[in-house]
Amino acid sequence: MGKAIYPELSYDLVGIVFKVFNDLGYGYQEKTYQKAIALELKNKEVKFQEQLYSELEYDKEKIAHFYLDFLIEEKIVLELKVGKDFHKRDFEQILSYLKTKKLKLGILVIFTPKGVKYKRILNLY
Repeated sequence: MGKAIYPELSYDLVGIVFKVFNDLGYGYQEKTYQKAIALELKNKEVKFQEQLYSELEYDKEKIAHFYLDFLIEEKIVLELKVGKDFHKRDFEQILSYLKTKKLKLGILVIFTPKGVKYKRILNLY
C-alpha cells in the first residue's frame, strides 16, 4: 500500500472546507463557498490560483477549455460542487483536469444539506 500524496496539504485543505461550511452552513451557491475558501487560503498563506483557465490541445489544435475552481500550490486541484451527492460526471471532470495539467491529486468537495463530503481523486495515468 502506497503513501498518501501530499497528506499535510490535503489535510489543511479539507480543514478549510469544513471551516467554511461550519461558518456558513448550507444553502449558498458554489461561487459563495469559493470566495470564502479563497479568503481562508489567503489567511493561511497557501499559494493558489482561482478559476484557472486551461486548454486541451490535440495535434497542436485547441479542442477544449475549462476553468479549475482552484489549483493549490501547483499540486492539487480543488473542485467544488453544491448538491446532494457526487455524480460520475464530477469524477470524470476532475480526472480530466488532472490529466490535462499533469497533476497527481484532486480533491472533489460537495456541500450538501447534511454536511460536506469529499473524495481524493488520483491521476494514475
